[in-house]
Order: sequence, then C-alpha cells, then structure tokens
Amino acid sequence: MAKKKTPPADETAKTQAAPEAEAPEAEVPQAEAPETGAQEAPDPEAAEKLAALEKQTADLNDRLLRTLAEYDNYRKRSVREKEQAYADSKAAVLTELLPVLDNFERAAAAAGEYADYRKGVEMIFSQLQAAFAKLGVESFGAAGDAFDPNVHNAVMHTEDADAPENSVAQVFSKGYRLGDRVLRPATVQVVN
Repeated sequence: MAKKKTPPADETAKTQAAPEAEAPEAEVPQAEAPETGAQEAPDPEAAEKLAALEKQTADLNDRLLRTLAEYDNYRKRSVREKEQAYADSKAAVLTELLPVLDNFERAAAAAGEYADYRKGVEMIFSQLQAAFAKLGVESFGAAGDAFDPNVHNAVMHTEDADAPENSVAQVFSKGYRLGDRVLRPATVQVVN
C-alpha cells in the first residue's frame, strides 16, 4: 500500500489561512462601488437642462390639452350652427308661404260666383310665384328648348318632322332651380 503524504505543517497553515483571508474579502458588499459613483456632485448644468425640458414638456402638454378642448368646442359649435341655419332657412321659407296658405283658406271658405273664385285663385298663384321669386327659385322647361338630361326628365318620345331633333316637344311639369342647384327636373316629352 502506498503511504499518504502529509503536507508539511507550514503548507497546512497556509492553506487553512488562505480561506480565512479570502472570506473577509468576500463579505465586502459589491453594492458599495456604485454608491461611491452616485455620491459624486450632480452637474448643475444638466440639472438646469432637465428642469427646462420638464417645463417645456409641461407647457407643450398644456397647449395640446387646450387645443383639443378648443377643437371639441369648435366641433360642437359647428353642429349647433348648422342645425340653427337649417331651422332658420326652413322658417324663412315657411314664413314666405304662410300668406299663400291663408289666401287658399279664404278662397275655399268664400261662396261666390265662378269668376270671383277664379280671380282669387289667380291672385294666390301670382302671390306664390312672387314668394318663390323672392327666395331665388327659377322655373325652367318650355316647349322648343334643347333637351338636357341634367335638367330634364324625359318620360315620352315622339316623332315630329317640324321640330328639331332632341328638343322638348311638350312639358308635363316645369322644373325649378335655386341658383345652380336643380330642385326638381322638368318632366318632358322629347322629339326623336
């Protein structure tokens, strides 16, 4: 059998002392090194820049919130104004037509001769035409006009050697426009 060699006493003491010597070093916390770096004095210029940027961010955020609130108010106001404009326009048109309605009511209630009745209806008709003219409504569509599919609604065709081709032969109902907007196309018969 082989004999175990025992290390000399000096080496044993060194090996036993070495782990003890290392242990205190291992107990030194690692976190102390970063703390010493953090304890350095902060740069005053960087702190000023940071404060300025934070103030600028707060100002921009405030401006953004105010802009959003202004836009929301604008949107709500626009909706109200649109509704009000529609109601005002409708009221203006009906106000113009109310006297015509009154005269039709009087004509229906009046008992009299046929000539008087006809005269009353003609007066009402002229009053209604004046109300439409005041509102800017124009009538169009007459026999002999050139056919335009944008403003005429052709419901019939006819052959006529005396009339030019694609012209209006007969008008069943007049068309009306308000400025450039066609309120109702004229219903017509067209020559082929």
